[in-house]
Amino acid sequence: MNNRRFPAEWEKQKGILLCFPHNGNDWPGKYEAIRWAFVEFIKKVSLYETVYLIVANEKLKISVTNLLEMATVDIHKISFIIHKTNRSWMRDSGPIIVKNNGKSEALNFNFNGWAKYNNWQLDKHVPNKIANHLDIPVSQATFNGKKIILEGGALEVNGKGTLITTEECLLHPSIQVRNSAFKREDYEAVFKEYFGVTNTIWLGNGITGDDTHGHIDDLCRFINEYTVVTVVEEDKKHKNYQPLQDNLKRLKVATLENGNPLKVVELPMPKPIIFEELELPASYANFLIINKAVLVPTFNDANDRIALNILADCFPDREVIGINCIDLIWGFGTLHCLSQQIPS
Repeated sequence: MNNRRFPAEWEKQKGILLCFPHNGNDWPGKYEAIRWAFVEFIKKVSLYETVYLIVANEKLKISVTNLLEMATVDIHKISFIIHKTNRSWMRDSGPIIVKNNGKSEALNFNFNGWAKYNNWQLDKHVPNKIANHLDIPVSQATFNGKKIILEGGALEVNGKGTLITTEECLLHPSIQVRNSAFKREDYEAVFKEYFGVTNTIWLGNGITGDDTHGHIDDLCRFINEYTVVTVVEEDKKHKNYQPLQDNLKRLKVATLENGNPLKVVELPMPKPIIFEELELPASYANFLIINKAVLVPTFNDANDRIALNILADCFPDREVIGINCIDLIWGFGTLHCLSQQIPS
């Protein structure tokens, strides 16, 4: 009998899964800067818990160890996993680890390059590799006998039975379709079976420049079981303004699994970041909650301070730490996209 529950991110963690980039394909022209951005990210996580770090081969393991030691990272807090990947976005290609009758279980949701890229053959082995390393069972996610494709970045849970996702990511009829012919109720059946979710809140569209086509982790995040922070755009002329207002309206009328209203806190957006004529999906909502701390992406922007202060109020019992993500965002994601928590 399955009795699964997807723990909230603020629950006690065993560690954080990261994958050190072994080539610059996701960050053209910025690979050197990205390596040091990763070292800083790893260092911050390692101060609070174990980093499960995927590296492509032994040679990279040696060079990464050298970089970490230069940055005075405690190597005993790093658990290396040797596995070559196509990319480093562990939120999406990594397993989602749930509790099944109280025991950890890794779920493989069949990553396929966000139904956009065709080079994911190495990434598809990540869930099994991690489950083996952690010595926990892995289950293949299916629905009506067919494999289901879902990414962790599309799912936000409060650990009590409510999940938030977007129509743009999961229900668009023609763009980056993960599961053709899937309807709202099909997804909700999957959420119930695999996550113990009884209540789904559907938002509309994601932010401009999002390569994933509407991931929730750039938009709206639970900070406790009854409160979310959601991003809003102040500039009425910006193309994010209307979709984010629509999401805000939906959240204000949404209810939790127990019928109570959702508490909503607004978070600003940084000024647009344009690189090589592309607007990048920079968002303060892409923070990562770890044991005793919250790591928040910052963008050399006046709103960095405002966002950090809002999140510090949201997490009074945790250290709220800004990490400069001006280089990382060139890969179309930051701290939350790159990581996957492993519940204890």
